[in-house]
Amino acid sequence: MALEGVILDIDGTLVLSNDAHANSWVEAFAAYEFDVPFETVRPFMGMGGDQLIPKVAPELNSEEGTGKAIAQLRKQLLFDKYIPQITAANGSRNLILKMQKSGLHLVVASSASSEELDTMLKIAQVDDLLSEVTTSDDAEASKPAPDIVQAALKKGQMTSDKVVMLGDSPYDIESAGKAGVGVIALRCGGFSDEQLSQAIAIYDDPEDLLQHYDSSILGANV
Repeated sequence: MALEGVILDIDGTLVLSNDAHANSWVEAFAAYEFDVPFETVRPFMGMGGDQLIPKVAPELNSEEGTGKAIAQLRKQLLFDKYIPQITAANGSRNLILKMQKSGLHLVVASSASSEELDTMLKIAQVDDLLSEVTTSDDAEASKPAPDIVQAALKKGQMTSDKVVMLGDSPYDIESAGKAGVGVIALRCGGFSDEQLSQAIAIYDDPEDLLQHYDSSILGANV
């Protein structure tokens, strides 16, 4: 299959941010006297806050009251405290350059807010390369709902059968699957091969995928 494009997740895929996000959630919940251990919230990284909050505290939601306050504090903590802990995944920029050289149309599909995404793209050192993005603003529901992936397909004017997604979590795989898109998964987000078993291929990180580029589904475009 000759691909037209790749839909890109960012958190956990091009930047190593999942632990920082989890810690910011733990601290935000604690500020409102909810004891949510790191081990409880970490498996939900890759899922949007609108989905995560009721998973962790069923009596809350991100739209009102305490749930909304926790979501807002989580974002503030991320920027005030945890951003400096986040680094680019190994090989992120070189992989993006290689995909662009292959003629692939790249569109970002992130559950993050626009402000968060801008920061993560800078950390990944790809902010000058990726201009087509979809964020939480473009979707009614975040991953694992298909909305973000569908928005990326629409923005890129691409069809699901000519696209793959690059992601790191089972929620990327579920979200993309509902939109008819296969996923190449990266282990650098911290999920196990078992959790990523529905992916069409699994690599360690962007650098590992780059090293195997020609033998991957992406290499068909070279």
